[in-house]
Amino acid sequence: MEVVSDLAGWRERCDDARHRELCVGLVPTMGALHAGHRSLMAAARAQCDVVVVSIFVNPLQFTDARDLENYPQTLEADLALCEAAGVDVVVTPRREEMWPVGHATLTLDGELTRMLEGRDRPGHFDGVATVVDKLFDLTGPCCAFFGEKDFQQLAVVRQLIAAHELPVTLVGCPIVRESDGLALSSRNVRLSAEGRRKALSLSVALRLAASTTFDTVGELRHALAEVMSSAGVVVHYVSVVDEESWSEVPDFAVPFGRVLIAGTVDGVRVIDNGPLGMKGRTSAARN
Repeated sequence: MEVVSDLAGWRERCDDARHRELCVGLVPTMGALHAGHRSLMAAARAQCDVVVVSIFVNPLQFTDARDLENYPQTLEADLALCEAAGVDVVVTPRREEMWPVGHATLTLDGELTRMLEGRDRPGHFDGVATVVDKLFDLTGPCCAFFGEKDFQQLAVVRQLIAAHELPVTLVGCPIVRESDGLALSSRNVRLSAEGRRKALSLSVALRLAASTTFDTVGELRHALAEVMSSAGVVVHYVSVVDEESWSEVPDFAVPFGRVLIAGTVDGVRVIDNGPLGMKGRTSAARN
């Protein structure tokens, strides 16, 4: 496994792979890697000839300076995980090279970037789009692997690829959970034992949405919010959207509805999501 920090070396290795008619798979990360990231690497390893993992904590997508300051950084352990996963190249670009003085930031239009996470964290998705666009430019034509845990981010990246006609095939990968149902996140290490118990209420709420029949979407939203708030979570939103239009669904007849929830525990933002079917029962997830 190679570890590269300069942008020219990153681009050179990807170009060389394509010159040899090899498929490049990119797994973008901000480090603090866990089994969820490893599942992305495994998917890339299964589908591509050369697997590239980027590790870069992007300051542009943090709307809270304290969140950026407290974001866990575990490079030595991250590199060990990548090597065990069979990654070919890990890129660890320097912030000053990624974002030289005077660099431009993409500004996204559309309701998708202003709702839910975009509403609570203004400018967040502009920062995401800016770094993802640069990652794709440096990597070149590739398959890019993103987790479905950040489901809205996945949709924003899909929109970015389509709008800019980028030569990138986006692959969404299923959420990886602990045995008790907690969705894996790099931020979980910041939760206390009690905070972790509270955070479990998000997956409990999603199981309720999957297993219980509700008469209305409003009833479902209220029930899920109650599960979270009763556990001590500060609820930011409980939303049921159409995965295609990203509009709030009026009833349970939408073929691909998605429940998205977010809250704060111990000062840590936690998010989760799951598919929704008729009357609150899950349907097969869309590929």
